[in-house]
Amino acid sequence: MRDIHDRVISATGSDPVSGHVVWHPAKSLWYLAHLLMWVTVGSIYFSFGAVLVFILLAILTLCGGHSLGMHRQLIHESFECPLWLTRLGVYLGTLVGLGGPFTMMRAHDMRDWAQRQDDCHAFFSQHSTMGRDWLWQIHCKLNLMAGPRMVYPKKLTEDPFMIWLQRTAWLQQIPLAIVLLYFGDWGWVAWGVSGRIIISITGHWLIGWFAHNQGPRNYHVQGHGVQGFNVPGPMALFGFITFGECWHNNHHAFPESARIGHKGFEVDPGWWVLCLLEKIGFVENLVTPDQMQHQCIEPHPLSHAPLPNPEKI
Repeated sequence: MRDIHDRVISATGSDPVSGHVVWHPAKSLWYLAHLLMWVTVGSIYFSFGAVLVFILLAILTLCGGHSLGMHRQLIHESFECPLWLTRLGVYLGTLVGLGGPFTMMRAHDMRDWAQRQDDCHAFFSQHSTMGRDWLWQIHCKLNLMAGPRMVYPKKLTEDPFMIWLQRTAWLQQIPLAIVLLYFGDWGWVAWGVSGRIIISITGHWLIGWFAHNQGPRNYHVQGHGVQGFNVPGPMALFGFITFGECWHNNHHAFPESARIGHKGFEVDPGWWVLCLLEKIGFVENLVTPDQMQHQCIEPHPLSHAPLPNPEKI
């Protein structure tokens, strides 16, 4: 297993702090258009069938797509699987509505690169007010004055399917909308496409904001300017609805681990799915924390506040 962070190449003078947050028209209008569609058409054609479609598609795309396909496999290579399963996972991840494989890899790797520095822009750290961070993450982008260079792996640049998926990322909602309209009505489309996209994008941002600002921690990662926090919620609710992605402190400590929930109460449905797929022979070589180099110290298990860097004590 190689270090996936060699995809971000820092040149002399690369600066994760200096930059300007500017409006991103395409991203902003994409979000607002689906919000309008969901609120208006979703209300007019509301039905419990439409809500059920929304729930089932959200589970499929967020778990199988975003968490397993995009995050744990494509970006972190935390398990091995056949090419067709990788492509299926990335396709489902694209349906989430955040972007295609190149977009997701770049956004993830640039944020990780910045958070591993001594300091970074608040856009990367998400150390801003909730309202400002929502505006930035949902409607804007950061233009660094001297950013690093992104080098995409061959599994993206030499795969025609991945290239096609990136170029048509937002258009991939159209075939799904046609299927939903055929079997249901416009309510199915409004909830199964637009409502799902709005909840997925907003939920992704909200968990990210909490995960970089407050919550319990199991680990302190030495040398990183930004520490992640776990977002437990009542009765591990967020573990279920994020399919394990809310245990962000664990992920900061062991980013290439296929298992994100480490303790018994840290439910990780994504890991459960991977274990099932391993039993039936679809995936193999699942990376776990015990296989990785330990870069952390264990803080007090009840600590909710940022810990001092032990190297400076």
